[in-house]
Amino acid sequence: MAIRQLSETLINQIAAGEVIERPASAAKELIENALDAGATRIEIATAGGGKALLRVSDNGSGMDATDLELAVRRHCTSKISETLEDIRTLGFRGEALPSIGSVARLSIASRRRDSTGGHEIAVTGGKIAHMRPAAANPGTIVEVRDLFFATPARLKFLKTEKAEAGAITEIVKRMAIAFPAVRFVLSGSDRTTLEFPATGDDHLARMAQVLGKEFRDNAIALDAVREEISLTGFAGVPTFNRGNSTHQYAFVNGRPVQDKLILSAIRGAYAETIPSGRYPVAVLSITLDPALVDVNVHPAKSDVRFRDPGLVRGLIVGAIREALARDGSRAATTGASDMLRSFRPGFQPNSQRSQGGWSAETSPSRPFQPTTGFGERPQASFDGLSMPTARAEPQLSPQPAAPEPNARYPLGAARAQIHANYIVAQTEDGLVIVDQHAAHERLVFEAMRKALHSKRLASQVLLIPEIVDIPEEDCDRLMQHAAELSELGLAIERFGPGAIAVRETPAMLGEVDAHGLIRQLADEIAEWDTASGLSAKLEYVAATMACHGSVRSGRRLRPEEMNALLREMEVTPGSGQCNHGRPTYIELKLSDIERLFGRS
Repeated sequence: MAIRQLSETLINQIAAGEVIERPASAAKELIENALDAGATRIEIATAGGGKALLRVSDNGSGMDATDLELAVRRHCTSKISETLEDIRTLGFRGEALPSIGSVARLSIASRRRDSTGGHEIAVTGGKIAHMRPAAANPGTIVEVRDLFFATPARLKFLKTEKAEAGAITEIVKRMAIAFPAVRFVLSGSDRTTLEFPATGDDHLARMAQVLGKEFRDNAIALDAVREEISLTGFAGVPTFNRGNSTHQYAFVNGRPVQDKLILSAIRGAYAETIPSGRYPVAVLSITLDPALVDVNVHPAKSDVRFRDPGLVRGLIVGAIREALARDGSRAATTGASDMLRSFRPGFQPNSQRSQGGWSAETSPSRPFQPTTGFGERPQASFDGLSMPTARAEPQLSPQPAAPEPNARYPLGAARAQIHANYIVAQTEDGLVIVDQHAAHERLVFEAMRKALHSKRLASQVLLIPEIVDIPEEDCDRLMQHAAELSELGLAIERFGPGAIAVRETPAMLGEVDAHGLIRQLADEIAEWDTASGLSAKLEYVAATMACHGSVRSGRRLRPEEMNALLREMEVTPGSGQCNHGRPTYIELKLSDIERLFGRS
């Protein structure tokens, strides 16, 4: 078969398949162009999930007729010159507009601020129409209709209109977080209007707009620098978590990215603090020299490659863990909110609540009657309730009572133990309920973790060394980390070109599948250039041991034991949640309690 030159239209359609995967991809490219043009107001309108209509309007610098004509041609851009080593803009390829124009009906109207009139150009299925004058405000309006009409096969693989509209919403949210000084408005016939007013330099206010106002109350500030890389942003306390990872946002030099290295680092930083199947909420912004990161990995520009991935991963994990150790022990405000919602003012027996229909006697809006809820019949429901397991009031004794802890401690002074498991403490402005087993489990685990990192772990010598056959390049990577592995109790030696001899394994792990362990470590080092897997295994064992060695539920504590537990929690990192990620305590402010009784 003879080789022939493809037509320009077909070349553009092939390129568009990489750059424009779905309507959200087109929205991302157009919003990036608006931001690069210095826009402070961006409006996005959609119909049919972006397939029927996608319009992006901005008040940026605009384009004149010459620039507008070049903008719809491939590899024409004003954002780079002759090198990819110093990319400081969101767009740089010069492929977005011609790619969109090759598979859709594209029109662009633009006007410079210093111009008296604007111009408009249209591209339909790759065919460029003649330029014509147009009435336009300063800025640019890009309108995309019938996306993928020129490549119908792509339409078959798109999701429902609702799903595509949701993907565009997610793109706008990410851009809004990255650029708080810009006002974003998202509207259309397929959605309710979403508006993010500009917040200037107040990044946390913009995050609260996108992630909800609860994030402001449950976020810990991050600010760390390592070598030439800086990390800023906010990380949610561990007990403020979600059911998926869509609430994790990462930005590199202001560019929204979905990089697996960053997501893995976030997951590692929250290890042992969040339950399985739950995900932390975090917004991370990494700033570094553009020469140290490659944003030209994929046409969609959502993936990046760092020159030193280990340094970036270590910075993220270290910064988040330091923040959690500093401030992460506090409980999420959502715990108190959930607790308040579980209360119902006034008591009604279950038999009354379960009856259908309305009656004046059972209506919550009925006039208050002193006998309702306090008479003998309703009170009989409380007969089975036990007294507090233990009280913290000083008992009458010939010996002088020990001084009571000051209620101004963060977790207050213990007042009682309920059901032999929950400690009730009074603080200066409310009360705290502590799960004694979960709290002590965390304290024991942190003590064991500290011991893990303070000295070389004990190892057990294998009577017959295990020989593990793996590729030669994996052997090379493992031997580079041999000293690090030795500190964790794993002694390895090279055994020929493609084999590793395991001579010692960590005693803490007991019987070990050396072959599986070595292969897993080799895979992890190849992926991340770290050997943290063994350390994670040891910490998992430590967490299991801590669970079995902690104060058990059902054990009655003396007042001094309860207060000692509270004091130790206050100085232990991560004490706000147990090793499985569940909260160890819930705090109720006095204002919340007063609200329950209608005092505020």
